[in-house]
Amino acid sequence: MRWALVKVCLAVTVMVVIAFAVPLGLVVKETARDRAFSNAERQAATVGPVLAITTDRQQLEKAVVSTEAGGEGRLAVHVPQSSGSPSASSGPSGSGSSQAGRGTGAAAAVEVGRQRATDEQLATARRQGRASTVKVAGGYTLLRPTAVASGEFAVVEVFIPNDEVTHNVTTSWLILAGVGIALILGSVAVADRLGTLMVRPAGRLAAAAHSLGEGKLGVRVPEDGPSELRSAAAAFNAMADQVVQLLANERELAADLSHRLRTPLTVLRLNAASLGDGDAAEHTREAVAKLESEVDHIISTAREQREQRAQTTGNMEASACDAAEVIRERMSFWSALAEDEGREARLAGVDRPVRVPVARAELAAALDAMLGNVFRHTPVGTAFSVDVHHGGPASNSVIVLVSDAGPGIADPDAALRRGHGDGKPGSTGLGLDIVKRVAESTGGDVRVGPSVLGGTEIRVWLTLDGGDAERRGRGRRRSERERRSRFPLRRA
Repeated sequence: MRWALVKVCLAVTVMVVIAFAVPLGLVVKETARDRAFSNAERQAATVGPVLAITTDRQQLEKAVVSTEAGGEGRLAVHVPQSSGSPSASSGPSGSGSSQAGRGTGAAAAVEVGRQRATDEQLATARRQGRASTVKVAGGYTLLRPTAVASGEFAVVEVFIPNDEVTHNVTTSWLILAGVGIALILGSVAVADRLGTLMVRPAGRLAAAAHSLGEGKLGVRVPEDGPSELRSAAAAFNAMADQVVQLLANERELAADLSHRLRTPLTVLRLNAASLGDGDAAEHTREAVAKLESEVDHIISTAREQREQRAQTTGNMEASACDAAEVIRERMSFWSALAEDEGREARLAGVDRPVRVPVARAELAAALDAMLGNVFRHTPVGTAFSVDVHHGGPASNSVIVLVSDAGPGIADPDAALRRGHGDGKPGSTGLGLDIVKRVAESTGGDVRVGPSVLGGTEIRVWLTLDGGDAERRGRGRRRSERERRSRFPLRRA
């Protein structure tokens, strides 16, 4: 591409230079020729007034010598015999020689200066009565007829050498050639520079596209160069970001869906444990264990990928639900399992509707994740409770507390980091991440700490106004302290 631009620019510049330099060179040549002939006309015109007054040889010689061309021996005067003196004949005089005695009726009885034109050319000039230029040896000669007192025409001859006709023409042509070559070289340099500015960004874009195709998702292209390439680079970067986002969302979806399978697997595992002995019961338990192992493998595989979490606020489903109704429904499901394992399950704060800006399926998945952790990571017979706190119409938040009487979580901060878990067998660390994403989608957060039952308490704070995230971040801790003082936790 770079050399193509250079070749195009070179061809265009050469054509332009030829189109202007050749005619200009011809004009320079014609100008020099016209200048030489015009100068000869002026030299011949200076002798015309003298011929109109006198045809005396001495006067003519003085007039010829006084001119520039006459002083250089390039001007001659040819006077007809009838206008000259009968005895006019002398030797060389002045800058020329005088000749006579060419015979009676000769075309030029008196000549001053050196004759270069032929007698026929002189006779033709007298007959035509106008100036003309003829080619002679070594250059050109101007023949200008001038009327004398006798009514005939004397001819003034001015010789123009070839050097004067082409004076400075070669120099001008060399200058034109130099300017043309400079223009060509300059255009090539500019085209090469412009080609470099275009080719380098295009090369970087191609290399980045190749790297992205090889799986290097972090590659990006600097947005520089011409405006079109800057737009292409910006589009490539946006596409790469979108690819990374889609892959991250896909991994998130695979991990989250796999984690949601743990809820029915927990039910299956508990039901299989109650089947007693026998081959069928043992096969069922083995199948459930294998299925749970496969789900754990899917979760681990998704976790091993480098995750780039999307902005959850814009990606969560824009809808709302009644938190009290969803919690009652899910507690009805888990209560059956709790009764089978001898767990005491308590529920409070769901006696009135509580609208939260969370999709019903998302809130149900978050609650299942928290309750599923209670059944998986606490001994059989461990009590748990779910409490909902809402300050009424004036309040802008809802708090959901899930507490248990189990052994607790040794490192709450690690439990909230996606994929880390709490160090317990079978823990993937994705359950609390689902809960955290639901809370953060409303501008709230999640806290893990000790509960009044002696185990773990998971506090989910959901905001209702969807206000500015930065404002909520600044006032989050202060508002939480105020809510703790105004609404102490109730236990059913």
